[in-house]
Amino acid sequence: MMENSDWMSRLPPHLHTVPLFNLAIPGSHDSMSFDLDVNSSIVEPDQLRRFSRFCCVRKLMCRWGSTQEVNIKEQLDAGVRYLDLRIARKPKDPDPNRLYFYHGLYTRSDVETVFRDINEWAELHRKEVLILSVSHFKGFDKRAASLHNHLIHFIKTLFGARLLPKTDKPTLKTCWDQGRNVIVSYDHPAYQQSALWNKIQYYYGDSMERAVIVSTLSQVLEKGKPSDCFFVCGLNTTLPSDRRILRYILRIWDSFPRVVRRSLPKLLQWVQQQARNTPFNIVASDVVTRCGFVPTVVQLNGKPLKG
Repeated sequence: MMENSDWMSRLPPHLHTVPLFNLAIPGSHDSMSFDLDVNSSIVEPDQLRRFSRFCCVRKLMCRWGSTQEVNIKEQLDAGVRYLDLRIARKPKDPDPNRLYFYHGLYTRSDVETVFRDINEWAELHRKEVLILSVSHFKGFDKRAASLHNHLIHFIKTLFGARLLPKTDKPTLKTCWDQGRNVIVSYDHPAYQQSALWNKIQYYYGDSMERAVIVSTLSQVLEKGKPSDCFFVCGLNTTLPSDRRILRYILRIWDSFPRVVRRSLPKLLQWVQQQARNTPFNIVASDVVTRCGFVPTVVQLNGKPLKG
């Protein structure tokens, strides 16, 4: 995986001045889901929260909620440059400002620890531009203003001069010239400011069926794709929100990563074919170190990589 840890700095010179909106960039969906805490209460879906006390249900949630298999540093080393970071506060946490990530369950690691790890990685790889999508903010209701202000202050203080403020056409060259290689998208309209980017639109198929995912993303790319901002095409499959979910989660021999690994190769074939007609920007996936996902996306820029 390490051969892709500095792929941006190895792109050919003519791509250094291309807007980042027009580069193909690998991303991870639900980036922190490798770290789910089987001992935590269930955050969502709502209909399962009352079963939090049952260990078997939490284990089931963990097996079907873990969309990633490796930690953030390993994802970045593998070449991922977009992170999908969903924030939540535990309702009974004695620390009023401590935050976690979540996907069905809370994570074991808190937000500040993980962000420090990201900052350390960015410091060591100054020509690699990271795009952090911060969103959802589950459990912020009662102390929303205080928590948002605390989180934003922490982000701005931690990344400091490394943060790239909102700009019309960011390129690798402008980032390198300014010594800035972290972009933070903060998905809340009430807390927008120049240091933080607006919500990045995330398109996905909302289905477990590959044909539905391909059809939905094809329509976006051919009709509704923005050209002057970041956008994400999510290859991720999505479990049903109704009783159809039982078709999947009751397979005791199966897991969500295994389901994804069966469908991802065909989805990547579609990406290669589709890219001949309509360019991609950020392409996000589950299990990002599998099936040659990162090299396939990076190669859309015309620079072959091993992997």
